[in-house]
Amino acid sequence: MNSLPITNQSRDDLMIRLTLEASPNAMVLIDHDGKILLVNSSLESLFGYQRDELMDRSIDLLVPERFRHHHPHQRSAYFKRPIARTMASGMELYGLHKDGSEIPLEIGLNPIIADGKSFVIAAITDITERKRAHDMMRLAVEAAPNGMIMTDADGLIILVNNFAERLFGYSREELVGKEISWLVPQRFRENHKKLRKDYYDNPISRAMGKGRDLYAVHKDGREIPVEIGINPINTPNGTMILASVVDIAERKQQEEELLKAIKEKEVLLSEIHHRVKNNLQIIDSLLGMQLDTLESEREVNAIIESKNRVKSMALIHQALYQSKDLSRVDMATVITNLRENLLMSYGADLIEIELNLAPILLPIDSSIPLSLIINELISNALKHAFEPKATGLVSVTLAGDIGNIQLLVTDTGRGIDGSVDFYNNPSLGLRLIFALVDQLGGEVVAIDRFPTRFEFAFNLQEAG
Repeated sequence: MNSLPITNQSRDDLMIRLTLEASPNAMVLIDHDGKILLVNSSLESLFGYQRDELMDRSIDLLVPERFRHHHPHQRSAYFKRPIARTMASGMELYGLHKDGSEIPLEIGLNPIIADGKSFVIAAITDITERKRAHDMMRLAVEAAPNGMIMTDADGLIILVNNFAERLFGYSREELVGKEISWLVPQRFRENHKKLRKDYYDNPISRAMGKGRDLYAVHKDGREIPVEIGINPINTPNGTMILASVVDIAERKQQEEELLKAIKEKEVLLSEIHHRVKNNLQIIDSLLGMQLDTLESEREVNAIIESKNRVKSMALIHQALYQSKDLSRVDMATVITNLRENLLMSYGADLIEIELNLAPILLPIDSSIPLSLIINELISNALKHAFEPKATGLVSVTLAGDIGNIQLLVTDTGRGIDGSVDFYNNPSLGLRLIFALVDQLGGEVVAIDRFPTRFEFAFNLQEAG
């Protein structure tokens, strides 16, 4: 401590006066009795008094009436243990302007001893704008439609809104001052402390626990599914974390009910496809029984063709029944199975069917007519393109992507007779091909007679 004769115009006394005057904050020097000994111009501006109106007056002049009763006691307590500190830390302080208005303040106290007497220098800061901003933030937090909780660097709750009180079942008095982990289920608390520390090392606005289910604990002990957004807020007291908490219990219930309904629908559709496939197999068996009673080659071929068409549709439903997604038919799988069925049906051991298939997924209303077209083209090649016991190659190419699918079927057989009229032909197979192409909104790109080549384009949409 310095020993300075306050009443003498000594060099040290002058330095104190100059220091106070140069300070950007309002400064006042008072004695043990609270008498004002020195003020600077910033204090005059802050409180609206002239210097001579303040000198030798009690500091209580600048204290609002509602605080004056306690102020002498607080001043006396300070002089018993004079240390440099913030005045009334954690409390809201106000000064009284000459016009009677109150000014929110921050006050720093510094003791000084001169001529064996104790004095205190008070540095006073007007925090009106800061408080206004703080009050605006409080109002915004209070008005938020979500639970809002602010914590400090130690994870202590310093602010909650009314929505948070209702969400967790606690009053704000019960929450403020508690660790935020108080609202975290016991099984997550240990990890939560580490996550909180990691967040403070890199505080950015983001969703908390992205990709994970989050839960909070209600006062009654039950767990609440929640979504949490966290935002760092820079304040004079350091970085605070403002968390927005949304109760998603109702949404989770709706999601579970929706998933249950979807699952039930998928089971139902799976059962329907299974039954359709079985019914088609029954039809196939009935046609097979009919086949055993026929002697005419023409009738036998007609039944075989019908059996293959039924089998083609059955393969679609088999693929759907075995799929996890009942809206998607993998055309590559269907066409591969179709090849094996046709080779077996026509006993074409010497004919090779080459497949070049893009991974295209189609809805059932497109996949059935497309598979029937391929069935007819391969069947025609196996029946008509090759001499008995001859070897040969049938090539099927399915290419393209969403909205632009190309189908190309060629063979190395004898070719097509020039007298055949493709568009006005009594053959059921050819009429069926063109009818199905038209049904799909496709177009004939090219038909060549030798070597035989059928090319079509379709503007189909893949299954989503």
